[in-house]
Amino acid sequence: MAASEENSALFPIFILTIMALPLVPYTMVKLCHAAASKKTKIINCQCTACSRSGKYRKSIIKKISNFSTCSNLTLVLLWAIMAVLVYYIKQINQEIQVFEPFSILGLEPGASEADIKKSYRRLSIQYHPDKNPDPEANKYFVEYISKAYQALTDPIARENYEKYGHPDGRQGLQMGIALPQFLLNIDGASGGILLLGIVGVCIILPLMLAVTYLSRSAKYTGNYVMHQTLSAYYFLMKPSLAPSKVMDVFIKAAEYMEIPVRRSDTEPLQKLFLLVRSELNLDLKNIKQEQAKFWKQHPALVKTELLIQAQLTRESATLPPALQADCRHVLQLAPRLLEELMKMAVIPRTAQGHGWLRPAVGVVELSQCIIQAVPLSARKSIGGSSEGIAPFLQLPHFTEAIVRKIARKKVRTLQELLDMVPQERAELLTQVAGFSDAEYQDVEKVLHMMPSITVEVTCETEGEEGIQEGDIVSMHAWVTLHRGNGLIGAFPHAPHYPFHKEENFWLLLADTALNDVWFSQKVSFMDETAAIMAVSKAIQELKEGSGASVKEINEAVREAVEKVRNGSRLVMGKFQAPTEGNYSLTCYCMCDCWIGCDKKTSLKLKISKRSRAGTRGTVVEEGPAAEDGVEEEEEEEEEVQDDYESEYSEDEDDEKDTKKNGPAPNGIVHVQGSISGSEGSGSE
Repeated sequence: MAASEENSALFPIFILTIMALPLVPYTMVKLCHAAASKKTKIINCQCTACSRSGKYRKSIIKKISNFSTCSNLTLVLLWAIMAVLVYYIKQINQEIQVFEPFSILGLEPGASEADIKKSYRRLSIQYHPDKNPDPEANKYFVEYISKAYQALTDPIARENYEKYGHPDGRQGLQMGIALPQFLLNIDGASGGILLLGIVGVCIILPLMLAVTYLSRSAKYTGNYVMHQTLSAYYFLMKPSLAPSKVMDVFIKAAEYMEIPVRRSDTEPLQKLFLLVRSELNLDLKNIKQEQAKFWKQHPALVKTELLIQAQLTRESATLPPALQADCRHVLQLAPRLLEELMKMAVIPRTAQGHGWLRPAVGVVELSQCIIQAVPLSARKSIGGSSEGIAPFLQLPHFTEAIVRKIARKKVRTLQELLDMVPQERAELLTQVAGFSDAEYQDVEKVLHMMPSITVEVTCETEGEEGIQEGDIVSMHAWVTLHRGNGLIGAFPHAPHYPFHKEENFWLLLADTALNDVWFSQKVSFMDETAAIMAVSKAIQELKEGSGASVKEINEAVREAVEKVRNGSRLVMGKFQAPTEGNYSLTCYCMCDCWIGCDKKTSLKLKISKRSRAGTRGTVVEEGPAAEDGVEEEEEEEEEVQDDYESEYSEDEDDEKDTKKNGPAPNGIVHVQGSISGSEGSGSE
């Protein structure tokens, strides 16, 4: 009986141990991440519009809602259960008393027989049933005092106890099962319960977890985008897809097809259609037929496109609460869907392993407009600005009328506004535009938040002089970010986008004449630690491959780390050199949040006729080599733009017939580099 009670007492300890094994390290990881997130310096825009949006307001309710996630509540619940188990185990230990004869009689170990009899008589007067009618006293006397006296007065029992710790002598090894007592009685119903428990925990539970995981993994990718969405994007993407038509592909996501369409949505959507009709790709000459064709589409497609147009035209505040919730859901999914759409645009499609530039530019421009809530029509080229008035509309308090006023003072582009002396800009905005001092300060804060990007690109064949056809060309690009306020990692000014959005930049090495993307990579400036680790590893491998000494390697790593801390990121990749000829490439660095902050750098690549062997069709380890045949130059803002600027005035579906330099060799390799991000300082 005592052994059964001891086994039952072990069950809570067993459960406590099983819970503590995963719970303690998981809690430590969560606490470390929370401490690291507090130390991370992420700065958001401080203008009035962003403050009113409430995205960055740290109210008590918002703190509670941020804490009240499923994982956090589960963690708290498990710790509460552990606390209850600890208290229960403590109570059990107090109830289960070990049989100690000397302690029961109130004697020291090794007491004489006279002392034992004297103590027994004293306790008998206190607990004997004839002296004390209390049932508990009677029970204690019979089960403890009498047994202790018998164990110590019998010479053999006393010797066994003093020698082996038990009156019966040496005890054999006892083993128990840490299960409740009712489960140990395996006859009858208890045996069935035990069997069901074993089957449930060992078979059914793992099977359910496996089925759930497999069903979800079969439906979603690692980026939580449906496989059906990727298939649709892949087949709908076209090389001649104009930026104005990217929206038609974007809304075909399977996630958007699952948005509920209610009968009560019909009237508000019709009103919204009238407000945004000019932004839709409708033929005004046959407007009635175009409207009928638009409403004949799948209801989910119609609703999604209208909700996105409501965001672009800043009409979402006029929607009913139900549609506002749907609009927030659409916008919440937009960043990762646009990222996957971008990958479908730059994925190798041609025989040379190149992606398509025209739709890639359109995807980034659509992302910019959604984050900044600027209509696509605002990107039409006007005057000397290839971006139209869209860059101005992202600034606080700017309207089309304000843009026309400052255009009369020959300020037609955002760069011209940024290049002005602060005093001249203050006079322009306060006197010409009519801004108050507070509104002018808001504009200044946003201008100082806008990133200024510089790109340094080199292409070379490692260990060889010059670049020959078929060589594996290594591309190294340093992307440097500066802001007027000295920050590096920061959230963009986006008061009309209801969620936090990190800045991301897309680096594209492209041939604009052939609509080919040779290399693509996403760049982030948010995580400095990860960027330092990545660049240290990359530079070390490069130098080791070239046979540099330890001192040279350490010096190169130190210089690279210093660059990262000052706001630079290293992008590395490889591609196979095409056939002989001179190639005029363009390196695009495009931001997915800001309009008018994109950077283009021209790169002239000279490919010689093949006269050596050893690198054709193979990937060579990274190592420094002399640069040959590469010239880099910055393009001026007033330079004539190519065919891949914003084209929202009309849809040019026909591709240019461009003469190619010749057939590309076999074995084209398209390799993407790696990058991470962070904080630093600098001025615009």
